[in-house]
Amino acid sequence: MTEPSFQSKLPHLGTSIFTEMSILAHEYKAINLSQGFPEFDTPDFLKEGIQQAISEGKNQYAPSPGIPDLLTQIGELVQRCYIRDEARRLDPMKNIAVTTGATEALWVAFQTLIRPGDEVIVFDPAYDAYEPDIQLSGGVCRHVAMTAADYAIDWQQVRAAVNDKTRAIVINSPHNPTGTLLSQEDMEALQDIVLEHGLYVISDEVYEHMTFDGRRHESVLRYPDLFERSFVISSFGKSFHCTGWKLGYCVAPEYLMTEFKKIHQYVTFSSFTPAQYAIAKMLESHPQHIDALSDFYQQKRDVLVNALKGSRFKILPSQGTYFLLLDYSAVSDLNDLEFSHWLTKEIGVATIPLSPFYQTDSLEEYHKDNKVVRLCFAKHDETLIKAAEVLSGL
Repeated sequence: MTEPSFQSKLPHLGTSIFTEMSILAHEYKAINLSQGFPEFDTPDFLKEGIQQAISEGKNQYAPSPGIPDLLTQIGELVQRCYIRDEARRLDPMKNIAVTTGATEALWVAFQTLIRPGDEVIVFDPAYDAYEPDIQLSGGVCRHVAMTAADYAIDWQQVRAAVNDKTRAIVINSPHNPTGTLLSQEDMEALQDIVLEHGLYVISDEVYEHMTFDGRRHESVLRYPDLFERSFVISSFGKSFHCTGWKLGYCVAPEYLMTEFKKIHQYVTFSSFTPAQYAIAKMLESHPQHIDALSDFYQQKRDVLVNALKGSRFKILPSQGTYFLLLDYSAVSDLNDLEFSHWLTKEIGVATIPLSPFYQTDSLEEYHKDNKVVRLCFAKHDETLIKAAEVLSGL
């Protein structure tokens, strides 16, 4: 029998680098500092809250945009963190939607904005979901590269990339995988370009509450004119150590959120109901958890950095997220994918190479000058110290 002809919508994609490295880590019993999820558990209050919601029968569909209690608490969190001007008060019922993780929020935001032929500017190294989402929306990615060690955006290069097909710009701060933050100057430069050319912004802010050394997260929500043309996407999984619950949210001006909700209702309709009730209570009763996240993860970063100080790796600055970059050029001549495989199989520590975060047609050039891997430090101190001891022996 002749097999049916079938054309893939994503012919160049295979298994993600995160899945690949986690499988290798499991197979070779390596210390897994690759995939970005916490090793420690969800707060007890939150676990008790979800159990209570389940036992009380809150197990059916939630309203598609989210339960009112959670929308209200998200609105209060946003106001407290970013909008001190009461004249700018958000309406949680009109400006916010709860989603099945930040991944769904990204997908819906791209589907809302992008039409066939539209171009979207993304900054490499870029989270690997952006380009497939853009392609499946009918859009085209325009990549602007950032390079080690500062991974700063060249805004003149961005201006040069804008043309009459440009529809949107994707930003990610705190940035995965580099751990950098956008500054006020960056946000003002972005705003100038967006307003001048009538563009839109998708702002991935899932690590928003993890910034270090007193640095402020420059959320799009701080900039009223920029917010009026933006989707801001966040993640409860990152903030509450419950990535498996897949709960996130999107904040946008009403005219964009109205269109976002139309698409969201036909993707997941609504998200995990018991978790919504639990997180609403957590936000209301334990705001100190959010407030303490930066100090908590800065301590984790410092444990790993201090333990690696005697190694041959060059430690790149981590200003936010729970990731740390290491330049291994003094350790090996292998490219980053080969080095990550070798490190996992032979040395027993799993990391993530940075090259999969860059567009594929520039990888040969990238490998000439870049020997960098990413470590996740959302782990117990003993795990970090053990991994650092192994790496320091190279």
